[in-house]
Formats: sequence, C-alpha cells, structure tokens
Amino acid sequence: MYLADVKMWEVVRKQVRLKLKSYRGMFTSLMIVQILAILISLSGEANQGGSIDNFEYDLRYYSGNMILAFTMIWAFISAIIMTTKAYRFDDYAFIANRLTSHIANVLFLIVASITGGMTTLFSTQVLKVIGLLKLDRDYLSSMVLSVPEFMAGLAATILYLFLFTAFGYLAGMLVQKNKLFLLLLPAVFFGSIFIEAFIPEQPALIPDISKFFGGETSFWLFTLKVLLVSSITFGIAIFTTNRTEVRQ
Repeated sequence: MYLADVKMWEVVRKQVRLKLKSYRGMFTSLMIVQILAILISLSGEANQGGSIDNFEYDLRYYSGNMILAFTMIWAFISAIIMTTKAYRFDDYAFIANRLTSHIANVLFLIVASITGGMTTLFSTQVLKVIGLLKLDRDYLSSMVLSVPEFMAGLAATILYLFLFTAFGYLAGMLVQKNKLFLLLLPAVFFGSIFIEAFIPEQPALIPDISKFFGGETSFWLFTLKVLLVSSITFGIAIFTTNRTEVRQ
C-alpha cells in the first residue's frame, strides 16, 4: 500500500517536471498575450475631456482589466489544449491510467495560474510606467496599494486564473469524451447570453459568474467559493474520464 502510494506520487512528480519543460510554449504564449493586452490598454480604458474657459483637460483612466481578461482567456484555452490527445500521449511513457495524469495536470495548472497571476500584476505595473512616460508627471495620479492589498490582489488574480483553468479543463475533457459537446457547450454558452440579453425575466442557462465571484466582499469567502467550485469542476472531469486510458 505505502510503496504503491510513494510510486504514484513519484510518477506525478516526474510528470509535472516533464510538463514544465515540455509546455514552455504555453508560457511564451502568455507573454505574447499580455504584451498584446498592454498595447491595447495604452489608449486608456476610459477617456474624458473638456474645457473650462481657456483651460483644456484630457482625462485617461488606465487599469489592468484588459490584461486580466486576456490572461483569463489564455488560462481557459491552455487548459483545453492540455486535454487533447497530442498532450495526453506525452504521459504514456509514465502511466497507463488517467488518475496520475489528472493530478499532474492540475498541479501544472496551479503553477501556470501562479505564473499568470504574477505576470498579470507585473504587466499592470509596466502599463503604469508607460503611462508615466507618456504623460506629464505633474498630472499623473496612481492608487498606491499597501502590501496586504497587493498580496490580496495577487491571490485573487491567481484564484481567478485557476478557476478558468478548471472550466477549460472540464470543457476539454467533455469534448474528448464525446465530440457532441463541441457543439453543445458553445450553444449553451451563447444561448445563455442571448436569454439574459433579450429575455431577462427567464432564468439564465449559466449562472452569472461575475456576480457570484466578483460581487463577493469577503476575501476568505471568495477564496472558499473559488476553491470549492474549482474542486468540483476538476472532480467532474476526473470522474467522467478516469477510466479512459492515456493512449487511445
């Protein structure tokens, strides 16, 4: 029993190390995505201008919202890519079942989420520096975060990215299980948007994620929600495909 447990976690450890070396392209794509988000954000998220007598002003608001949104999309797509057969075949050298592969994938996605969270905040600071160079120092104002606020923001960003990797991983696994989900999942997603936009009195097909998570004022309750939903999502993906061999 104990030897089997040790062997399983040894296999998982080797798999994670292999994935970190083999999937470097994911982190390269992360850099490209965030650079693109920075360039798009240079025009400002919101602009306001006007004049009073002989005084003219142009107010521009910069934030890392676009960078975060692009990184969330990257996390979602990256998790889907990991479920494709080409990536699953990489595990065949180590294992003959799906369990250790799932565990290694989740651990890799945790590392990817942490990396994405850190680079997101770093990219936001780069955006501020560029704004500083573009504008007059005398007229540039920036909200200064305390260390606890910065750490809370970093943790929240990482949790959001991990949540999106869970959604992407489940979506990818469902598609691999049955190609019908390739049509069903987009239909449910866009159908929910259509119902919410044009028939607001009808219940949405998909719960409003932004309200459920973004509307939470307690950081610890937010963390609990994310971890609980992520665990359930990964659990469903593992349960539905655990009997599937790594190589098909």
